[in-house]
Amino acid sequence: MTRTCLALQHLSFEDLGSLAPVLLSMGFDIVYRHAGVDDLSSEHAQAEWREADLVVVLGGPIGVYEAGRYPFIPDELARITERLESGKPLIGICLGAQLMAAANGQKVYPGPAKEIGYKPLKLTTAGHDSPLQALLDCGYEVLHWHGDTFDLPEGAKLLASTDLVTNQAFSMGPRVLGLQCHLEVVPDNMERWLIGHTAELTAAGIDVHQLRSDNLRVGEALLHCAQRTWLNWLKMAFAH
Repeated sequence: MTRTCLALQHLSFEDLGSLAPVLLSMGFDIVYRHAGVDDLSSEHAQAEWREADLVVVLGGPIGVYEAGRYPFIPDELARITERLESGKPLIGICLGAQLMAAANGQKVYPGPAKEIGYKPLKLTTAGHDSPLQALLDCGYEVLHWHGDTFDLPEGAKLLASTDLVTNQAFSMGPRVLGLQCHLEVVPDNMERWLIGHTAELTAAGIDVHQLRSDNLRVGEALLHCAQRTWLNWLKMAFAH
């Protein structure tokens, strides 16, 4: 039986990346929808979110608290709330994880500083017992690209932290995963990120040359570790 993954994008170059081939290998069809373009309040959208076997909410450079500027955010929160209540598989990446926290009634707010670049995650005991343990072979070093953080949803398990941001990854049972970091980014797509986020990088004083160099150093190893992580999580999520 064919399964469907519904992926919600906020930027065209922030896609499923390393997750996509894993999904295709498991027989998923992938459908992209675009925040701010597709009407998430429509009956069609509500049905899509209910019927999809997996929903992935991807990242973007806006804040959950900016609904006054981006009026589609309440519709995103409504769909995510319904999805969480359904108990069906859900992944949130960066902004997606922040939206999941907000849908659980938690605060989302600017972090102490922009966290952009490659640095290791510090896994908790629960994290070592989770699919994130597959990141061992790349030293748990992943790409971070966010300015906001959030309070941990009630009942969630904290899986990973960094020195700057405590809530880097969480789970809510075997079918819900929230990630601040970007396991999905593939090495060949990094240049699009460097171009698309140039204003943010410049404002934050981030060294583009260092990001490019670190991508060459870490990217391939991280790609393989990330795909093992995705595969292990999907097997767990769809085993129940």
